Amino acid sequence: MLVREKARAAEPAAGPVAGRAAKVWMSRTRRTDLMAGAVLSVLAFAGLFPYLFMLAASVKDNEQFYASYWAPAWPIRLGNYAVAWEQVSPYLFTSFVVAGFAIVGTLALASAAAFVFARYRFPGRNLLFGLVAALLMVPAVTSLIPLFVLMRDLDILDTRLVLIIPHVTGSTVFGIVIMRTYMAQIPEEIFEAARVDGAGGIRVFVSLMMPLARPVVGTVALVTVLGVWNDYFWPLLTVQTDEFRTIPAGLAFFANQNVQQWGPLFAGYTLASLPLLVLFTFLSKWFLAGIQGGIVSGK
Repeated sequence: MLVREKARAAEPAAGPVAGRAAKVWMSRTRRTDLMAGAVLSVLAFAGLFPYLFMLAASVKDNEQFYASYWAPAWPIRLGNYAVAWEQVSPYLFTSFVVAGFAIVGTLALASAAAFVFARYRFPGRNLLFGLVAALLMVPAVTSLIPLFVLMRDLDILDTRLVLIIPHVTGSTVFGIVIMRTYMAQIPEEIFEAARVDGAGGIRVFVSLMMPLARPVVGTVALVTVLGVWNDYFWPLLTVQTDEFRTIPAGLAFFANQNVQQWGPLFAGYTLASLPLLVLFTFLSKWFLAGIQGGIVSGK
């Protein structure tokens, strides 16, 4: 009885103490959240600042550029984009053509090979997949000269084909690895049910596997587009005709022509960045889902 009375007497005193502790904890949590938000805001601004600077500089003439280097200036010179479009549009067209064919070729080869690795059992399957995955560790620069000699012997230098084939072969290796890992996680019972209903291997692949693998398909497609958009040295080495240059090599040529005209130059850079910005805006969920699913170890 005495112990119960002491516990009851202590209960009212414990209430205010617990309330103060909760308030202190909530206050610390708010301060932590504010600090984290401030740090992330600074990092986001630091990452976006070059792009914002490019946008501001793209609508200036030379006088505005030198007089108001960091800040926006008025009036806005939208005519810079017309000048830049006239120069950059052939490079954008070539990049779209190369990226489109590279995506189709990569997805056709990588998805079929990944499906076979993930769903079929045959002798040497793991060894063969390991050899394919090992190609990811080979630096691209080591195959540069043999690849150039091969393209020369095929007589396709200075054509769009010389830009498409290396991107298809290079992206297919990455596509096989990440797509096979993703496909191996899909339950086998789904495919067994389809086979019981009479679906063959091709029907299972086209009608069942590919719709289920849409996230990783989007990931491979985006990585392929990034490879085309960021490839600078190979187009510079293999292409001499101006209309066959892709965006990186074309922008370098454009910069040499417009070294004294900063507004059109930055407008050209802005136009070149818009396709990737639009793609990541609409396909970022698929990209993240494919990466998260593809990095988990397969069966």
